[in-house]
Amino acid sequence: MGPAANQAVDATAAAPGGVPAIEVRGVVNRFGTQLVHDALDMTVEAGEVFGIVGGSGSGKSVLLRTILGLQRPQAGSVRVFGRDLTRLGDRELREVKAGYGVTFQAGALFTSLTVLQNVQLPMIEHLSLEREALDGLAMLKVRLVGLPAEAAFKFPSQLSGGMIKRAALARALALDPQLLFLDEPTAGLDPISAAEFDELLVGLQRELALTVVMITHDLDTIFRTCNRVGVIVDRKMISDDLQGIVSNPHPWIQQYFHGDRAARFGQAGGGATAHRGEATGAARPVPVPAATPTGDDRGA
Repeated sequence: MGPAANQAVDATAAAPGGVPAIEVRGVVNRFGTQLVHDALDMTVEAGEVFGIVGGSGSGKSVLLRTILGLQRPQAGSVRVFGRDLTRLGDRELREVKAGYGVTFQAGALFTSLTVLQNVQLPMIEHLSLEREALDGLAMLKVRLVGLPAEAAFKFPSQLSGGMIKRAALARALALDPQLLFLDEPTAGLDPISAAEFDELLVGLQRELALTVVMITHDLDTIFRTCNRVGVIVDRKMISDDLQGIVSNPHPWIQQYFHGDRAARFGQAGGGATAHRGEATGAARPVPVPAATPTGDDRGA
């Protein structure tokens, strides 16, 4: 399967007045004496796929929970389509949360419910639908992510790893969100299944005009799907398009993108790979320069 060399949707299509989908400014997160983020900034434009990478313990999951409104930072602001989550009450925050979908690394499906019932959970909470309409809408989401109709009536224990990822994605899309958050979406998948999931994500992002934020360690996924990447280093974030980020001189970034595994990824693609380009432009090749590894690849 080739790289996802498709034109991304207009970066401002989903945002009123060109407001970024997400603006994180000066965020500080700490647990006791442990400082996780120190005046971290991050901007995600509407309609782009933004990847978040960083070493173990760098605070990727903490940042995601902060953006989702699940925890408040000690300082700074988090704006989602112009609304500062740090200043919203519970009712307003609930409205914002209904506008985004989330998938977790292990799927987080309820094991006692079928796939269809899992997908229906957000609908039951936020929509007033008759049973027939509920079943029909949930089945539409199941088919949207490429699962066969019979999979809707299976329990998570009866699904493969790839099917669990797709079922979780169907649930995340249940309320037609503008924003989609993915935590390690291809973790645990074989290379073929991971590539198929990447292609599915690119197609859905384009067709549904989604803004996607994902945490991932998968270099293949980064280069197949992302318009831009934010790297958490030194308690802050360095963001750029793929061309800029692979050329960034920071030692950790160099090791991440030019270590042993990154070099093998580049060689497999003939020394270059295609990415999806800027959020308003077509994909173009991005050379991945060969670099002599300086140690084991921590970005794997």
